[in-house]
Amino acid sequence: MDESRSDRSSQLAGCRVILTAQRKAEQFAGALERHGATIVHAPTLSVIPNIDDPELVARTRALIDARPDVVVVTTGVGFNGWAEVAEAEGLSEQWHAMLSGARIIARGPKARGAIQAAGLTPAWVAESETNSEIQEVLLDEGVRGLRIAVQHHGAGADGLDDAFAAAGAEVSSLVVYRWGPAPDPEAVVAAVGLVAQRRCDAVAFTSAPGVTAFLDSARDQDLLPAVLAALADENGVLAAVVGNVTGAPLVEHGIRPLTPERFRLGSLVRSMVAELSARKQAGEDRRS
Repeated sequence: MDESRSDRSSQLAGCRVILTAQRKAEQFAGALERHGATIVHAPTLSVIPNIDDPELVARTRALIDARPDVVVVTTGVGFNGWAEVAEAEGLSEQWHAMLSGARIIARGPKARGAIQAAGLTPAWVAESETNSEIQEVLLDEGVRGLRIAVQHHGAGADGLDDAFAAAGAEVSSLVVYRWGPAPDPEAVVAAVGLVAQRRCDAVAFTSAPGVTAFLDSARDQDLLPAVLAALADENGVLAAVVGNVTGAPLVEHGIRPLTPERFRLGSLVRSMVAELSARKQAGEDRRS
Protein backbone atom coordinates (compact mmCIF):
# COMPACT_ATOMS: atom_id res chain seq x y z
CA MET A 1 0.00 0.00 0.00
CA ASP A 2 2.76 2.47 0.92
CA GLU A 3 4.62 1.69 -2.29
CA SER A 4 1.57 2.38 -4.46
CA ARG A 5 1.06 5.70 -2.70
CA SER A 6 4.69 6.58 -3.31
CA ASP A 7 4.34 5.75 -7.00
CA ARG A 8 1.19 7.80 -7.25
CA SER A 9 2.77 10.82 -5.57
CA SER A 10 5.40 11.13 -8.29
CA GLN A 11 3.00 11.18 -11.24
CA LEU A 12 3.16 14.96 -11.64
CA ALA A 13 6.76 15.47 -10.52
CA GLY A 14 8.17 18.35 -12.53
CA CYS A 15 4.73 19.68 -13.50
CA ARG A 16 3.94 23.31 -12.68
CA VAL A 17 0.23 24.08 -12.25
CA ILE A 18 -1.35 27.52 -11.88
CA LEU A 19 -4.46 27.72 -9.69
CA THR A 20 -6.64 30.78 -10.22
CA ALA A 21 -9.24 30.18 -7.48
CA GLN A 22 -9.32 31.70 -4.00
CA ARG A 23 -12.02 29.43 -2.55
CA LYS A 24 -10.78 25.96 -1.60
CA ALA A 25 -7.36 26.88 -2.97
CA GLU A 26 -5.46 24.98 -0.29
CA GLN A 27 -7.61 21.89 -0.76
CA PHE A 28 -7.13 22.05 -4.53
CA ALA A 29 -3.39 22.61 -4.21
CA GLY A 30 -2.94 19.83 -1.66
CA ALA A 31 -4.68 17.30 -3.89
CA LEU A 32 -2.32 18.07 -6.77
CA GLU A 33 0.78 18.35 -4.60
CA ARG A 34 0.16 14.82 -3.34
CA HIS A 35 0.85 13.73 -6.90
CA GLY A 36 4.09 15.72 -7.05
CA ALA A 37 2.90 18.90 -8.80
CA THR A 38 4.39 22.30 -8.07
CA ILE A 39 1.61 24.84 -7.46
CA VAL A 40 1.56 28.52 -8.38
CA HIS A 41 -1.25 30.41 -6.63
CA ALA A 42 -2.70 33.28 -8.66
CA PRO A 43 -6.35 33.89 -7.68
CA THR A 44 -7.81 36.18 -10.30
CA LEU A 45 -10.72 37.29 -8.09
CA SER A 46 -11.51 37.55 -4.42
CA VAL A 47 -14.75 36.41 -2.80
CA ILE A 48 -16.30 39.16 -0.69
CA PRO A 49 -19.19 38.13 1.60
CA ASN A 50 -22.10 40.51 1.88
CA ILE A 51 -22.83 39.37 5.44
CA ASP A 52 -23.11 42.95 6.71
CA ASP A 53 -25.01 44.23 3.68
CA PRO A 54 -28.13 46.03 5.04
CA GLU A 55 -29.97 45.57 1.73
CA LEU A 56 -29.49 41.78 1.89
CA VAL A 57 -30.79 41.75 5.46
CA ALA A 58 -33.77 43.91 4.49
CA ARG A 59 -34.65 41.67 1.56
CA THR A 60 -34.36 38.59 3.76
CA ARG A 61 -36.77 40.11 6.28
CA ALA A 62 -39.15 41.07 3.46
CA LEU A 63 -39.13 37.51 2.14
CA ILE A 64 -39.84 36.14 5.60
CA ASP A 65 -42.88 38.44 5.78
CA ALA A 66 -44.09 37.95 2.19
CA ARG A 67 -43.27 34.23 1.83
CA PRO A 68 -42.08 33.56 -1.74
CA ASP A 69 -43.66 30.84 -3.85
CA VAL A 70 -40.34 29.83 -5.43
CA VAL A 71 -36.74 30.20 -4.23
CA VAL A 72 -33.97 29.66 -6.79
CA VAL A 73 -30.60 28.70 -5.27
CA THR A 74 -27.75 29.12 -7.76
CA THR A 75 -24.72 28.33 -5.59
CA GLY A 76 -24.02 26.27 -2.50
CA VAL A 77 -21.61 28.85 -1.07
CA GLY A 78 -24.17 31.60 -1.59
CA PHE A 79 -26.90 29.61 0.12
CA ASN A 80 -24.62 28.88 3.07
CA GLY A 81 -23.74 32.55 3.27
CA TRP A 82 -27.42 33.45 3.28
CA ALA A 83 -27.93 31.06 6.18
CA GLU A 84 -25.11 32.85 8.04
CA VAL A 85 -26.79 36.21 7.43
CA ALA A 86 -30.07 34.87 8.84
CA GLU A 87 -28.28 33.47 11.88
CA ALA A 88 -26.35 36.70 12.51
CA GLU A 89 -29.64 38.63 12.49
CA GLY A 90 -31.41 36.14 14.76
CA LEU A 91 -33.69 35.07 11.91
CA SER A 92 -32.68 31.43 11.46
CA GLU A 93 -36.01 29.91 12.48
CA GLN A 94 -38.07 32.33 10.40
CA TRP A 95 -35.71 31.94 7.45
CA HIS A 96 -35.96 28.16 7.61
CA ALA A 97 -39.77 28.32 7.88
CA MET A 98 -39.94 30.66 4.88
CA LEU A 99 -37.89 28.24 2.78
CA SER A 100 -39.87 25.23 3.99
CA GLY A 101 -43.02 26.80 2.59
CA ALA A 102 -41.51 27.57 -0.81
CA ARG A 103 -40.70 25.47 -3.85
CA ILE A 104 -36.89 25.38 -3.83
CA ILE A 105 -35.07 25.11 -7.17
CA ALA A 106 -31.36 24.21 -7.08
CA ARG A 107 -28.79 24.88 -9.78
CA GLY A 108 -26.83 21.65 -9.63
CA PRO A 109 -25.64 19.21 -6.97
CA LYS A 110 -23.60 21.74 -4.97
CA ALA A 111 -26.63 23.91 -4.40
CA ARG A 112 -28.70 20.81 -3.63
CA GLY A 113 -26.13 19.66 -1.07
CA ALA A 114 -26.20 23.00 0.74
CA ILE A 115 -30.00 22.97 0.79
CA GLN A 116 -30.12 19.45 2.17
CA ALA A 117 -27.46 20.28 4.77
CA ALA A 118 -29.85 22.94 6.06
CA GLY A 119 -32.52 20.30 6.56
CA LEU A 120 -34.49 21.31 3.47
CA THR A 121 -35.45 19.45 0.31
CA PRO A 122 -35.22 20.96 -3.17
CA ALA A 123 -38.24 20.39 -5.37
CA TRP A 124 -36.14 20.23 -8.53
CA VAL A 125 -32.44 20.30 -9.45
CA ALA A 126 -30.98 21.58 -12.71
CA GLU A 127 -28.46 18.82 -13.35
CA SER A 128 -26.84 20.83 -16.15
CA GLU A 129 -25.88 23.39 -13.49
CA THR A 130 -26.98 26.22 -15.78
CA ASN A 131 -29.28 29.16 -15.15
CA SER A 132 -30.65 28.74 -18.66
CA GLU A 133 -32.14 25.35 -17.74
CA ILE A 134 -33.82 26.85 -14.66
CA GLN A 135 -35.16 29.73 -16.74
CA GLU A 136 -36.49 27.43 -19.44
CA VAL A 137 -38.23 25.05 -17.07
CA LEU A 138 -39.89 27.72 -14.93
CA LEU A 139 -40.99 29.82 -17.89
CA ASP A 140 -42.45 26.74 -19.57
CA GLU A 141 -44.45 26.06 -16.41
CA GLY A 142 -45.54 29.68 -16.15
CA VAL A 143 -44.52 32.15 -13.45
CA ARG A 144 -47.13 34.90 -13.81
CA GLY A 145 -48.29 36.07 -10.40
CA LEU A 146 -45.65 34.10 -8.50
CA ARG A 147 -43.27 35.61 -5.96
CA ILE A 148 -39.80 34.33 -6.87
CA ALA A 149 -36.60 34.86 -4.87
CA VAL A 150 -33.30 34.33 -6.70
CA GLN A 151 -30.04 33.84 -4.81
CA HIS A 152 -27.39 34.84 -7.33
CA HIS A 153 -23.78 33.89 -7.84
CA GLY A 154 -20.97 36.34 -7.20
CA ALA A 155 -21.29 38.11 -10.54
CA GLY A 156 -24.81 39.25 -9.68
CA ALA A 157 -27.11 39.66 -12.67
CA ASP A 158 -27.50 36.48 -14.71
CA GLY A 159 -30.68 37.18 -16.65
CA LEU A 160 -33.05 35.27 -14.37
CA ASP A 161 -34.55 38.33 -12.69
CA ASP A 162 -35.39 40.05 -15.97
CA ALA A 163 -36.76 36.88 -17.57
CA PHE A 164 -39.07 36.07 -14.66
CA ALA A 165 -40.21 39.67 -14.25
CA ALA A 166 -40.98 39.95 -17.96
CA ALA A 167 -43.13 36.82 -17.63
CA GLY A 168 -45.20 38.39 -14.88
CA ALA A 169 -43.46 37.26 -11.69
CA GLU A 170 -42.60 39.41 -8.68
CA VAL A 171 -38.86 38.92 -8.28
CA SER A 172 -36.61 39.49 -5.28
CA SER A 173 -32.87 39.45 -5.98
CA LEU A 174 -30.33 38.28 -3.40
CA VAL A 175 -26.57 38.64 -3.88
CA VAL A 176 -24.93 36.98 -0.87
CA TYR A 177 -21.36 37.38 -2.04
CA ARG A 178 -19.66 39.19 -4.87
CA TRP A 179 -16.46 38.96 -6.80
CA GLY A 180 -13.78 41.47 -5.90
CA PRO A 181 -10.39 42.29 -7.40
CA ALA A 182 -7.49 39.87 -7.34
CA PRO A 183 -5.97 39.71 -3.85
CA ASP A 184 -2.48 39.77 -5.41
CA PRO A 185 -2.58 41.39 -8.88
CA GLU A 186 1.16 40.88 -9.37
CA ALA A 187 0.70 37.13 -8.96
CA VAL A 188 -1.90 37.17 -11.74
CA VAL A 189 0.42 39.19 -14.00
CA ALA A 190 3.21 36.69 -13.36
CA ALA A 191 0.89 33.72 -13.98
CA VAL A 192 -0.25 35.17 -17.31
CA GLY A 193 3.42 35.51 -18.27
CA LEU A 194 4.07 31.87 -17.38
CA VAL A 195 1.26 30.74 -19.66
CA ALA A 196 2.26 33.04 -22.51
CA GLN A 197 5.87 31.80 -22.28
CA ARG A 198 4.71 28.19 -21.85
CA ARG A 199 6.71 27.89 -18.64
CA CYS A 200 3.92 25.98 -16.88
CA ASP A 201 2.03 22.79 -17.67
CA ALA A 202 -1.54 23.70 -16.73
CA VAL A 203 -3.81 26.49 -15.51
CA ALA A 204 -7.01 25.58 -13.67
CA PHE A 205 -10.21 27.60 -13.30
CA THR A 206 -13.24 27.11 -11.07
CA SER A 207 -15.48 30.01 -12.17
CA ALA A 208 -16.33 31.74 -15.44
CA PRO A 209 -15.64 35.23 -13.98
CA GLY A 210 -12.22 33.90 -12.94
CA VAL A 211 -11.48 32.85 -16.52
CA THR A 212 -12.61 36.23 -17.83
CA ALA A 213 -10.42 38.05 -15.32
CA PHE A 214 -7.39 35.98 -16.37
CA LEU A 215 -7.99 36.70 -20.05
CA ASP A 216 -8.55 40.39 -19.28
CA SER A 217 -5.18 40.50 -17.52
CA ALA A 218 -3.57 38.88 -20.55
CA ARG A 219 -5.21 41.47 -22.80
CA ASP A 220 -4.02 44.32 -20.58
CA GLN A 221 -0.46 43.01 -20.95
CA ASP A 222 -0.81 42.57 -24.73
CA LEU A 223 -0.30 38.85 -24.18
CA LEU A 224 -3.76 37.53 -25.06
CA PRO A 225 -2.73 36.09 -28.47
CA ALA A 226 0.23 34.28 -26.88
CA VAL A 227 -1.92 32.97 -24.00
CA LEU A 228 -4.65 31.71 -26.34
CA ALA A 229 -2.07 30.07 -28.58
CA ALA A 230 -0.48 28.32 -25.61
CA LEU A 231 -3.86 27.06 -24.37
CA ALA A 232 -4.98 25.93 -27.84
CA ASP A 233 -1.82 23.91 -28.52
CA GLU A 234 -2.28 20.26 -27.49
CA ASN A 235 1.40 20.25 -26.54
CA GLY A 236 1.18 23.64 -24.86
CA VAL A 237 -0.45 24.64 -21.57
CA LEU A 238 -3.45 22.60 -20.43
CA ALA A 239 -6.54 24.67 -19.59
CA ALA A 240 -8.63 22.80 -17.01
CA VAL A 241 -12.08 23.87 -15.79
CA VAL A 242 -14.45 22.48 -13.18
CA GLY A 243 -17.49 22.52 -15.49
CA ASN A 244 -19.00 23.66 -18.78
CA VAL A 245 -20.21 26.98 -17.40
CA THR A 246 -16.72 27.79 -16.13
CA GLY A 247 -15.18 26.86 -19.47
CA ALA A 248 -17.56 28.94 -21.61
CA PRO A 249 -15.28 32.03 -21.89
CA LEU A 250 -12.46 29.79 -23.12
CA VAL A 251 -14.69 28.02 -25.62
CA GLU A 252 -15.68 31.43 -27.01
CA HIS A 253 -11.99 31.91 -27.87
CA GLY A 254 -11.73 28.52 -29.55
CA ILE A 255 -10.10 26.77 -26.58
CA ARG A 256 -11.27 23.26 -25.69
CA PRO A 257 -10.52 22.99 -21.96
CA LEU A 258 -10.25 19.77 -20.01
CA THR A 259 -13.61 19.31 -18.28
CA PRO A 260 -14.40 16.42 -15.94
CA GLU A 261 -17.56 14.38 -16.46
CA ARG A 262 -18.69 15.27 -12.94
CA PHE A 263 -18.46 18.98 -12.20
CA ARG A 264 -16.59 18.57 -8.91
CA LEU A 265 -13.20 19.64 -7.63
CA GLY A 266 -12.20 16.04 -6.91
CA SER A 267 -13.16 14.99 -10.43
CA LEU A 268 -11.20 17.91 -11.85
CA VAL A 269 -8.12 16.84 -9.90
CA ARG A 270 -8.40 13.26 -11.17
CA SER A 271 -8.84 14.44 -14.75
CA MET A 272 -5.86 16.77 -14.50
CA VAL A 273 -3.65 14.06 -13.00
CA ALA A 274 -4.56 11.65 -15.79
CA GLU A 275 -4.08 14.19 -18.59
CA LEU A 276 -0.85 15.70 -17.26
CA SER A 277 0.59 12.25 -16.59
CA ALA A 278 -0.18 11.22 -20.16
CA ARG A 279 1.39 14.40 -21.52
CA LYS A 280 4.44 13.94 -19.34
CA GLN A 281 4.90 10.37 -20.56
CA ALA A 282 4.43 11.41 -24.18
CA GLY A 283 7.08 14.09 -23.77
CA GLU A 284 9.51 11.59 -22.29
CA ASP A 285 8.83 9.18 -25.13
CA ARG A 286 9.54 11.91 -27.72
CA ARG A 287 12.85 12.70 -26.08
CA SER A 288 13.96 9.07 -25.83
